Amino acid sequence: MLDSKYFRTSLAIIAFLTILYLGSKVAFLITPVLSVINLLLVPMMLSGFMYYLLRPIVNYLGTRNVNRGLSVLLIYLVFTGLFVLFWVLVWPTLREQIQNFIENTPYLVEGIQNQFNQLRNDPTFSRFFSGESDVTTRLTEYVNNAITWVTNSMSNLIAVVSNIVVLIATLPIILYYMLKDGHKLSPILLSLIPRKYRKEGQETLKDIDSALSGFIVTRVLLNVVLGVLLYFGFLLIGLPYSLLLAVISIPLNFIPYIGSVLAAVPVVIVGFIESPSMAIWSLVVILIAQQIQDNVLSPIIYGKSLDVHPLTTVLLVLVGGDFYGLIGVLIALPVYMIVKILFLRIYEIIIAERTDPAAPVTAALTDLDLASEPGKDDPV
Repeated sequence: MLDSKYFRTSLAIIAFLTILYLGSKVAFLITPVLSVINLLLVPMMLSGFMYYLLRPIVNYLGTRNVNRGLSVLLIYLVFTGLFVLFWVLVWPTLREQIQNFIENTPYLVEGIQNQFNQLRNDPTFSRFFSGESDVTTRLTEYVNNAITWVTNSMSNLIAVVSNIVVLIATLPIILYYMLKDGHKLSPILLSLIPRKYRKEGQETLKDIDSALSGFIVTRVLLNVVLGVLLYFGFLLIGLPYSLLLAVISIPLNFIPYIGSVLAAVPVVIVGFIESPSMAIWSLVVILIAQQIQDNVLSPIIYGKSLDVHPLTTVLLVLVGGDFYGLIGVLIALPVYMIVKILFLRIYEIIIAERTDPAAPVTAALTDLDLASEPGKDDPV
Protein backbone atom coordinates (compact mmCIF):
# COMPACT_ATOMS: atom_id res chain seq x y z
CA MET A 1 0.00 0.00 0.00
CA LEU A 2 2.77 2.45 0.91
CA ASP A 3 4.40 1.86 -2.47
CA SER A 4 1.24 2.48 -4.51
CA LYS A 5 1.23 5.52 -6.77
CA TYR A 6 -2.28 6.49 -5.61
CA PHE A 7 -1.22 6.56 -1.95
CA ARG A 8 1.87 8.66 -2.63
CA THR A 9 -0.10 11.12 -4.78
CA SER A 10 -2.80 11.48 -2.12
CA LEU A 11 -0.17 12.02 0.56
CA ALA A 12 1.51 14.72 -1.53
CA ILE A 13 -1.82 16.52 -2.02
CA ILE A 14 -2.59 16.34 1.72
CA ALA A 15 0.87 17.69 2.56
CA PHE A 16 0.45 20.55 0.08
CA LEU A 17 -2.95 21.53 1.47
CA THR A 18 -1.57 21.33 5.01
CA ILE A 19 1.23 23.71 4.09
CA LEU A 20 -1.29 26.15 2.60
CA TYR A 21 -3.43 25.97 5.72
CA LEU A 22 -0.51 26.55 8.08
CA GLY A 23 0.70 29.37 5.84
CA SER A 24 -2.67 31.11 6.19
CA LYS A 25 -2.26 31.00 9.97
CA VAL A 26 1.03 32.88 9.90
CA ALA A 27 0.02 35.50 7.34
CA PHE A 28 1.12 38.21 9.77
CA LEU A 29 4.70 37.08 9.18
CA ILE A 30 4.35 37.45 5.42
CA THR A 31 2.66 40.88 5.46
CA PRO A 32 5.86 42.87 6.19
CA VAL A 33 7.66 40.99 3.40
CA LEU A 34 4.86 41.82 0.97
CA SER A 35 5.03 45.47 2.02
CA VAL A 36 8.74 45.59 1.22
CA ILE A 37 8.09 43.88 -2.13
CA ASN A 38 5.38 46.41 -2.99
CA LEU A 39 7.72 49.25 -2.07
CA LEU A 40 10.58 47.96 -4.23
CA LEU A 41 8.55 46.46 -7.08
CA VAL A 42 8.41 49.60 -9.22
CA PRO A 43 12.13 50.49 -8.80
CA MET A 44 13.13 46.88 -9.47
CA MET A 45 10.87 46.62 -12.51
CA LEU A 46 12.12 49.89 -13.98
CA SER A 47 15.72 48.91 -13.22
CA GLY A 48 15.29 45.59 -15.00
CA PHE A 49 13.63 47.38 -17.89
CA MET A 50 16.48 49.88 -18.20
CA TYR A 51 19.05 47.10 -17.70
CA TYR A 52 18.03 45.31 -20.88
CA LEU A 53 18.02 48.58 -22.79
CA LEU A 54 21.46 49.70 -21.64
CA ARG A 55 23.28 46.36 -21.35
CA PRO A 56 24.25 46.27 -25.07
CA ILE A 57 25.94 49.65 -24.65
CA VAL A 58 27.85 48.50 -21.57
CA ASN A 59 28.92 45.30 -23.36
CA TYR A 60 30.06 47.30 -26.39
CA LEU A 61 32.13 49.64 -24.22
CA GLY A 62 33.55 46.54 -22.55
CA THR A 63 34.87 45.34 -25.91
CA ARG A 64 36.67 48.69 -26.08
CA ASN A 65 38.41 47.91 -22.77
CA VAL A 66 36.28 50.36 -20.80
CA ASN A 67 35.62 49.34 -17.20
CA ARG A 68 31.99 48.34 -16.61
CA GLY A 69 31.61 50.74 -13.69
CA LEU A 70 33.01 53.59 -15.77
CA SER A 71 30.74 52.60 -18.66
CA VAL A 72 27.68 52.94 -16.42
CA LEU A 73 28.84 56.34 -15.20
CA LEU A 74 29.34 57.50 -18.79
CA ILE A 75 25.81 56.35 -19.63
CA TYR A 76 24.47 58.23 -16.62
CA LEU A 77 26.28 61.35 -17.83
CA VAL A 78 24.70 61.02 -21.28
CA PHE A 79 21.27 60.54 -19.73
CA THR A 80 21.78 63.65 -17.63
CA GLY A 81 22.45 65.62 -20.80
CA LEU A 82 19.37 64.16 -22.49
CA PHE A 83 17.27 65.02 -19.46
CA VAL A 84 18.50 68.63 -19.59
CA LEU A 85 17.59 68.82 -23.28
CA PHE A 86 14.14 67.39 -22.55
CA TRP A 87 13.63 69.87 -19.71
CA VAL A 88 14.60 72.82 -21.92
CA LEU A 89 13.10 71.84 -25.29
CA VAL A 90 10.15 69.51 -24.64
CA TRP A 91 8.90 70.00 -21.09
CA PRO A 92 7.65 73.63 -21.45
CA THR A 93 5.32 72.65 -24.32
CA LEU A 94 4.24 69.44 -22.59
CA ARG A 95 3.59 71.23 -19.30
CA GLU A 96 1.50 73.89 -21.04
CA GLN A 97 -0.62 71.26 -22.78
CA ILE A 98 -1.11 69.34 -19.52
CA GLN A 99 -2.24 72.51 -17.73
CA ASN A 100 -4.61 73.45 -20.55
CA PHE A 101 -6.05 69.94 -20.64
CA ILE A 102 -6.68 69.94 -16.88
CA GLU A 103 -8.28 73.38 -17.03
CA ASN A 104 -10.53 72.41 -19.95
CA THR A 105 -11.54 68.98 -18.60
CA PRO A 106 -14.89 70.26 -17.15
CA TYR A 107 -15.84 71.55 -20.61
CA LEU A 108 -15.05 68.35 -22.51
CA VAL A 109 -18.48 66.75 -22.02
CA GLU A 110 -20.16 70.05 -22.90
CA GLY A 111 -18.13 70.22 -26.10
CA ILE A 112 -19.11 66.66 -27.01
CA GLN A 113 -22.79 67.46 -26.40
CA ASN A 114 -22.50 70.49 -28.70
CA GLN A 115 -20.97 68.38 -31.45
CA PHE A 116 -23.80 65.84 -31.20
CA ASN A 117 -26.37 68.65 -31.37
CA GLN A 118 -24.71 70.00 -34.51
CA LEU A 119 -24.77 66.55 -36.08
CA ARG A 120 -28.47 66.21 -35.21
CA ASN A 121 -29.22 69.52 -36.94
CA ASP A 122 -27.12 68.63 -39.98
CA PRO A 123 -29.36 67.32 -42.85
CA THR A 124 -26.79 64.68 -43.75
CA PHE A 125 -26.73 63.08 -40.30
CA SER A 126 -30.15 64.06 -38.94
CA ARG A 127 -31.79 60.86 -40.21
CA PHE A 128 -29.50 58.84 -37.96
CA PHE A 129 -30.88 60.67 -34.92
CA SER A 130 -34.55 60.90 -35.87
CA GLY A 131 -36.79 58.92 -33.56
CA GLU A 132 -33.88 58.17 -31.26
CA SER A 133 -33.97 61.00 -28.76
CA ASP A 134 -31.86 59.13 -26.26
CA VAL A 135 -29.04 58.25 -28.69
CA THR A 136 -27.20 61.48 -28.07
CA THR A 137 -27.58 61.12 -24.33
CA ARG A 138 -26.30 57.57 -24.37
CA LEU A 139 -23.33 58.43 -26.57
CA THR A 140 -22.52 61.36 -24.32
CA GLU A 141 -22.66 59.09 -21.29
CA TYR A 142 -20.34 56.59 -22.97
CA VAL A 143 -17.86 59.31 -23.85
CA ASN A 144 -18.16 60.76 -20.36
CA ASN A 145 -17.37 57.33 -18.93
CA ALA A 146 -14.40 57.09 -21.30
CA ILE A 147 -13.11 60.47 -20.13
CA THR A 148 -13.54 59.38 -16.52
CA TRP A 149 -11.68 56.15 -17.24
CA VAL A 150 -8.80 58.00 -18.90
CA THR A 151 -8.62 60.43 -15.98
CA ASN A 152 -8.62 57.60 -13.45
CA SER A 153 -5.97 55.72 -15.44
CA MET A 154 -3.75 58.78 -15.43
CA SER A 155 -4.33 59.14 -11.69
CA ASN A 156 -3.42 55.47 -11.16
CA LEU A 157 -0.30 55.92 -13.25
CA ILE A 158 0.69 58.87 -11.10
CA ALA A 159 -0.07 56.86 -7.97
CA VAL A 160 2.28 54.10 -9.12
CA VAL A 161 5.19 56.52 -9.02
CA SER A 162 3.81 58.69 -6.22
CA ASN A 163 6.63 57.69 -3.90
CA ILE A 164 9.03 59.58 -6.12
CA VAL A 165 11.64 59.94 -3.39
CA VAL A 166 12.06 56.17 -3.07
CA LEU A 167 12.11 55.80 -6.85
CA ILE A 168 14.77 58.45 -7.42
CA ALA A 169 16.87 57.23 -4.49
CA THR A 170 16.84 53.53 -5.35
CA LEU A 171 16.55 53.21 -9.13
CA PRO A 172 19.97 54.64 -10.12
CA ILE A 173 21.70 52.56 -7.43
CA ILE A 174 19.93 49.32 -8.36
CA LEU A 175 20.50 49.93 -12.06
CA TYR A 176 24.18 50.72 -11.50
CA TYR A 177 24.89 47.41 -9.80
CA MET A 178 22.73 45.48 -12.26
CA LEU A 179 24.74 46.86 -15.18
CA LYS A 180 28.06 46.52 -13.38
CA ASP A 181 27.65 43.06 -11.83
CA GLY A 182 24.66 41.58 -13.65
CA HIS A 183 26.86 39.14 -15.58
CA LYS A 184 27.88 37.54 -12.27
CA LEU A 185 24.34 36.41 -11.48
CA SER A 186 24.30 33.54 -13.97
CA PRO A 187 27.11 31.53 -12.25
CA ILE A 188 25.41 32.08 -8.87
CA LEU A 189 22.10 30.72 -10.15
CA LEU A 190 23.84 27.79 -11.86
CA SER A 191 25.60 26.88 -8.62
CA LEU A 192 22.18 26.34 -7.02
CA ILE A 193 21.23 23.75 -9.66
CA PRO A 194 22.29 20.09 -9.30
CA ARG A 195 25.42 19.43 -11.34
CA LYS A 196 23.79 17.00 -13.75
CA TYR A 197 21.22 19.66 -14.78
CA ARG A 198 23.58 22.63 -15.16
CA LYS A 199 23.74 22.43 -18.92
CA GLU A 200 19.94 22.54 -19.11
CA GLY A 201 19.96 25.31 -16.50
CA GLN A 202 22.33 27.45 -18.52
CA GLU A 203 20.31 26.92 -21.68
CA THR A 204 17.17 27.91 -19.79
CA LEU A 205 18.78 31.09 -18.48
CA LYS A 206 19.90 31.97 -21.99
CA ASP A 207 16.40 31.40 -23.35
CA ILE A 208 14.84 33.59 -20.64
CA ASP A 209 17.45 36.29 -21.12
CA SER A 210 16.98 36.27 -24.89
CA ALA A 211 13.19 36.40 -24.61
CA LEU A 212 13.18 39.30 -22.13
CA SER A 213 15.85 41.23 -24.01
CA GLY A 214 14.08 40.83 -27.34
CA PHE A 215 10.69 41.73 -25.90
CA ILE A 216 11.82 44.84 -24.00
CA VAL A 217 14.20 46.30 -26.58
CA THR A 218 11.90 45.77 -29.54
CA ARG A 219 8.82 47.07 -27.74
CA VAL A 220 10.64 50.23 -26.69
CA LEU A 221 11.96 50.90 -30.19
CA LEU A 222 8.61 50.26 -31.84
CA ASN A 223 6.58 52.32 -29.36
CA VAL A 224 8.96 55.29 -29.39
CA VAL A 225 8.92 55.35 -33.20
CA LEU A 226 5.12 55.02 -33.12
CA GLY A 227 4.90 57.95 -30.70
CA VAL A 228 7.05 60.11 -33.00
CA LEU A 229 4.92 59.17 -36.02
CA LEU A 230 1.74 60.00 -34.12
CA TYR A 231 3.12 63.35 -32.95
CA PHE A 232 4.02 64.52 -36.45
CA GLY A 233 0.72 63.18 -37.78
CA PHE A 234 -1.23 65.06 -35.11
CA LEU A 235 0.72 68.23 -35.89
CA LEU A 236 -0.05 67.79 -39.58
CA ILE A 237 -3.81 67.67 -39.03
CA GLY A 238 -3.73 70.37 -36.33
CA LEU A 239 -4.98 68.19 -33.45
CA PRO A 240 -4.93 69.99 -30.06
CA TYR A 241 -2.69 68.59 -27.32
CA SER A 242 -0.67 66.74 -29.99
CA LEU A 243 2.46 66.30 -27.86
CA LEU A 244 0.50 65.24 -24.75
CA LEU A 245 -1.55 62.68 -26.69
CA ALA A 246 1.56 61.26 -28.36
CA VAL A 247 3.33 60.95 -25.00
CA ILE A 248 0.29 59.22 -23.47
CA SER A 249 0.13 56.76 -26.37
CA ILE A 250 3.70 55.49 -25.82
CA PRO A 251 3.18 53.78 -22.39
CA LEU A 252 -0.35 52.65 -23.32
CA ASN A 253 0.97 50.87 -26.41
CA PHE A 254 3.17 48.71 -24.18
CA ILE A 255 -0.05 46.86 -23.32
CA PRO A 256 -0.35 44.20 -26.05
CA TYR A 257 -3.35 44.43 -28.39
CA ILE A 258 -5.56 46.32 -25.95
CA GLY A 259 -3.10 49.19 -25.56
CA SER A 260 -3.51 50.49 -29.12
CA VAL A 261 -7.27 50.78 -28.59
CA LEU A 262 -6.84 52.48 -25.21
CA ALA A 263 -4.36 54.95 -26.71
CA ALA A 264 -6.83 55.84 -29.45
CA VAL A 265 -9.65 56.70 -27.02
CA PRO A 266 -8.35 60.08 -25.76
CA VAL A 267 -7.18 61.00 -29.26
CA VAL A 268 -10.61 60.43 -30.80
CA ILE A 269 -12.35 62.25 -27.94
CA VAL A 270 -10.15 65.34 -28.29
CA GLY A 271 -10.52 65.23 -32.07
CA PHE A 272 -14.31 64.93 -31.86
CA ILE A 273 -14.54 67.91 -29.51
CA GLU A 274 -12.68 69.92 -32.14
CA SER A 275 -14.90 68.59 -34.97
CA PRO A 276 -16.19 65.25 -36.26
CA SER A 277 -13.88 65.52 -39.26
CA MET A 278 -10.91 66.00 -36.91
CA ALA A 279 -11.87 62.77 -35.11
CA ILE A 280 -11.89 60.95 -38.45
CA TRP A 281 -8.53 62.37 -39.44
CA SER A 282 -7.15 61.41 -36.02
CA LEU A 283 -8.23 57.81 -36.62
CA VAL A 284 -6.61 57.93 -40.07
CA VAL A 285 -3.31 59.09 -38.53
CA ILE A 286 -3.46 56.33 -35.89
CA LEU A 287 -4.22 53.63 -38.47
CA ILE A 288 -1.43 54.80 -40.81
CA ALA A 289 1.11 54.95 -37.97
CA GLN A 290 0.12 51.49 -36.71
CA GLN A 291 0.31 50.04 -40.22
CA ILE A 292 3.83 51.44 -40.59
CA GLN A 293 4.71 49.94 -37.21
CA ASP A 294 3.19 46.52 -37.90
CA ASN A 295 4.07 46.01 -41.58
CA VAL A 296 7.30 47.98 -42.02
CA LEU A 297 9.11 48.32 -38.68
CA SER A 298 8.09 45.12 -36.86
CA PRO A 299 9.52 42.70 -39.48
CA ILE A 300 12.80 44.65 -39.41
CA ILE A 301 13.17 45.06 -35.63
CA TYR A 302 11.74 41.76 -34.42
CA GLY A 303 14.26 38.98 -34.81
CA LYS A 304 11.65 36.35 -34.01
CA SER A 305 8.09 36.22 -32.83
CA LEU A 306 7.23 35.86 -29.17
CA ASP A 307 5.25 32.70 -29.94
CA VAL A 308 2.36 33.79 -27.71
CA HIS A 309 -1.18 33.38 -29.01
CA PRO A 310 -3.17 36.66 -29.17
CA LEU A 311 -5.98 35.17 -27.04
CA THR A 312 -3.42 34.13 -24.43
CA THR A 313 -2.01 37.65 -24.42
CA VAL A 314 -5.43 39.24 -23.88
CA LEU A 315 -6.21 36.84 -21.02
CA LEU A 316 -2.82 37.55 -19.43
CA VAL A 317 -3.46 41.30 -19.60
CA LEU A 318 -6.89 40.90 -17.98
CA VAL A 319 -5.62 38.61 -15.22
CA GLY A 320 -2.55 40.77 -14.56
CA GLY A 321 -4.68 43.90 -14.33
CA ASP A 322 -7.09 42.21 -11.92
CA PHE A 323 -4.28 41.03 -9.64
CA TYR A 324 -1.93 44.02 -9.66
CA GLY A 325 -3.46 46.86 -11.64
CA LEU A 326 -1.32 48.71 -14.14
CA ILE A 327 1.89 47.03 -12.97
CA GLY A 328 0.26 43.62 -13.43
CA VAL A 329 -0.78 44.53 -16.98
CA LEU A 330 2.77 45.57 -17.90
CA ILE A 331 4.56 42.56 -16.42
CA ALA A 332 1.96 39.88 -17.27
CA LEU A 333 3.48 38.93 -20.63
CA PRO A 334 7.16 38.88 -19.51
CA VAL A 335 6.24 36.77 -16.46
CA TYR A 336 4.29 34.38 -18.67
CA MET A 337 7.27 34.06 -21.02
CA ILE A 338 9.56 33.15 -18.12
CA VAL A 339 7.11 30.62 -16.67
CA LYS A 340 6.53 29.08 -20.11
CA ILE A 341 10.25 28.63 -20.77
CA LEU A 342 10.79 27.07 -17.32
CA PHE A 343 7.82 24.73 -17.70
CA LEU A 344 8.83 23.55 -21.18
CA ARG A 345 12.44 22.99 -20.07
CA ILE A 346 11.41 21.00 -16.98
CA TYR A 347 8.97 18.99 -19.09
CA GLU A 348 11.75 18.18 -21.59
CA ILE A 349 14.04 17.03 -18.77
CA ILE A 350 11.33 14.77 -17.33
CA ILE A 351 10.59 13.24 -20.74
CA ALA A 352 14.31 12.79 -21.46
CA GLU A 353 14.87 11.01 -18.14
CA ARG A 354 11.95 8.66 -18.77
CA THR A 355 13.22 7.70 -22.23
CA ASP A 356 16.94 7.71 -21.39
CA PRO A 357 17.69 8.09 -17.65
CA ALA A 358 21.45 8.43 -18.25
CA ALA A 359 21.11 11.28 -20.76
CA PRO A 360 21.18 14.27 -18.34
CA VAL A 361 24.05 12.73 -16.38
CA THR A 362 26.10 12.08 -19.51
CA ALA A 363 25.42 15.57 -20.84
CA ALA A 364 26.42 17.08 -17.51
CA LEU A 365 29.70 15.15 -17.36
CA THR A 366 30.70 16.29 -20.83
CA ASP A 367 29.65 19.94 -20.39
CA LEU A 368 30.54 20.84 -16.82
CA ASP A 369 33.11 23.36 -18.01
CA LEU A 370 30.34 25.27 -19.77
CA ALA A 371 28.74 26.12 -16.43
CA SER A 372 31.96 26.62 -14.48
CA GLU A 373 33.45 29.28 -16.78
CA PRO A 374 30.65 31.54 -18.02
CA GLY A 375 31.56 34.31 -20.44
CA LYS A 376 30.85 37.98 -20.14
CA ASP A 377 27.74 37.76 -22.29
CA ASP A 378 26.01 35.23 -20.03
CA PRO A 379 22.41 36.02 -19.17
CA VAL A 380 21.36 37.60 -15.94
